[in-house]
Amino acid sequence: MHRRSRTALAVSAALLVGVPLLSACGSETHPGAAALVGGDRIEVSVLQAQVADVRSAQESARESEQLVKSSGQLSRAKLHGIIFGRVLDRASKDAGVTVSRKEVQEMRLAAAAQSGGDEQLRAMMLQQRWVAPDQIENDLRREVQLPKLARALGTDLASPEGQKIVGQALAKASKALDIDVNPRFGVWDDKQIQLGDYKAPWITQVTEFEQPAPETGA
Repeated sequence: MHRRSRTALAVSAALLVGVPLLSACGSETHPGAAALVGGDRIEVSVLQAQVADVRSAQESARESEQLVKSSGQLSRAKLHGIIFGRVLDRASKDAGVTVSRKEVQEMRLAAAAQSGGDEQLRAMMLQQRWVAPDQIENDLRREVQLPKLARALGTDLASPEGQKIVGQALAKASKALDIDVNPRFGVWDDKQIQLGDYKAPWITQVTEFEQPAPETGA
């Protein structure tokens, strides 16, 4: 199985910092909102639904007790992932980058092949990234999107310089979105592209997903 430097987004379990699942009440300023991103609300109910999907999948797994125990920080991880996705979308839009459904499906096929099949991929994503089966394609979309953003910026994520350039583009997009997080979750850091002192850089490790050959253009 080939290995290639790829991005692992902040949903990686090794990088998560704990915040309990909130009740339906948000901050006093924005009741019911976990965060505001670009003026759009991320509802606590949406966050809770994502967490519930993961919990349901974990409880159905053979090693359910271990999976639940190791993901006590799940709600904050999911919020981080939602916000990071919005930031990546903004940076991609600024750079003229789009991602097609076909590209995401090709990435899933490649990831499944390298994992030993789709069932193994689902198990791996649940264990390592805390991603429920119906969340996999959204997660893998970012695996396509980040390298395309790097190419549009004339760089390569495999190099430290490339990571720096992409990081600067993400930080610029993050600042433009004027992100306001419910203080019960933390404070968003535009420079680090993460929640407060949550030590979760957006590139963290080498994954085994080999990206399909890129299409021409952005």
